[in-house]
Amino acid sequence: MENIVLSIHLILTLALIGTVLLQRSEGGGLGMGGGGDGATAGRAAANAMTKLTWILAIGFLITSLTLTVIAAKNAGEGSVLDRLGLDGPAPTTILTPDLTDAILTPPSATDAPTAPPPAE
Repeated sequence: MENIVLSIHLILTLALIGTVLLQRSEGGGLGMGGGGDGATAGRAAANAMTKLTWILAIGFLITSLTLTVIAAKNAGEGSVLDRLGLDGPAPTTILTPDLTDAILTPPSATDAPTAPPPAE
């Protein structure tokens, strides 16, 4: 179901982009003119392109909301860490030279080197 809604959503998206780009500019939006009758004349009745843009925009919003509801339903409850089944934070382990796992702890004061490493 999600794939069908997503396909319809993508088709609506491309159609909406196409209809918006095909419409005539009414000017003033980006300061690029577009005709002298913009603000002084009364607004004409909506033509077919405007109605088509509204229909596509409403369809786009409906499919967006539908995809959101489907994603929320598939998400389940809890976080990703809850689904892993871990009770607490897992200790970080490192592989020691003798190939056994050891818990990573900070070095003690006696483990510090006596001299800094030589410069190359």
